[in-house]
Amino acid sequence: MLLDPLQSRAQFAHALGRRYAILAVNADSHAAVTDVLEAAREARAPVIIEASLWQLEGRAYGAGDAVLGLARYLAELAVLADDARYRDVPVIFHTDHIKGPKTVGILTAALKGVEVRLSVGKGLVRASTISLDASSLTDDENVAFVCRLAEIAAAAGAPATIEMEANVDEGHTPPERTRRLIAPVEARHPGVVWLWAPGLGTQHGLGDGYPGFRVDLVVANASLVRELTGRAVGLALHGSSGLDAASVAAAARAGVVKVNWSSESLLLRSSAARDFYAERAAQFDPKDPQWKATVMDNGVQSFVAVRYVPRVVERMKLLGGGGQGPAFLGTLRQ
Repeated sequence: MLLDPLQSRAQFAHALGRRYAILAVNADSHAAVTDVLEAAREARAPVIIEASLWQLEGRAYGAGDAVLGLARYLAELAVLADDARYRDVPVIFHTDHIKGPKTVGILTAALKGVEVRLSVGKGLVRASTISLDASSLTDDENVAFVCRLAEIAAAAGAPATIEMEANVDEGHTPPERTRRLIAPVEARHPGVVWLWAPGLGTQHGLGDGYPGFRVDLVVANASLVRELTGRAVGLALHGSSGLDAASVAAAARAGVVKVNWSSESLLLRSSAARDFYAERAAQFDPKDPQWKATVMDNGVQSFVAVRYVPRVVERMKLLGGGGQGPAFLGTLRQ
């Protein structure tokens, strides 16, 4: 089930209340999306599927046109999530690492949505949650961008559930910067920020364990954002690929509700693909009886899935999300 922006807020509140986090996977291809959904189905966990600018513009989706890629991503994910196979999996679609001159156009399209034919008829499908990459923005620019997105959503009559971030690669975000970013947005557009992504001592990419990561900063940030907004706002952890398992699990228990996972995911998939081609080198001869089965996309995709899906399940359970999907959906039916 693909969650809308308001249902996504409820999903974050459920995770925060039960002290688990939702795995957020940057999925580069149709096969990757399917594998992530399969893992969530096996773990009976909610999941966040993210797409960044390079995925939306990539060959699998927009082929250079990010807005077209967004429409295709949203439409295909909505159809998959509506299928009986995945209908019991709460799925959030999140825009991640959107930056540069195309930002407003892409996120406007995400907020307004696309028409998709589902089992219940035609439906308008919007991104569940949105964010923009603030790494190259000043704090004032960051605030102005988030406020502009809130205004675009309001003008379109669409709810906006926004993740706001500091430059998460800059070490530890000081409390005064959190105030400088969150307070003016909340004053102008109360109730749109539902995720806060501060610097917690990690970085994007595959690091060395991130000894600067501090769980106490998760607690402190969650407390400060509650003070600034008057509501419980979960944290988003960026740069989790290089963090040890104990720290990732502790972050979930402390108030992180969204854990971004890209670099390790890419490494797992690309390493499996490399092994597939290395192990089957002889079968690339067209005279080999297994040639066609080997060279078709399904060959490498199936091989990757066998290795990848169990690792995604493992990650979801590490965050405490195992079994939480049906539990959350049950709250929506009450």
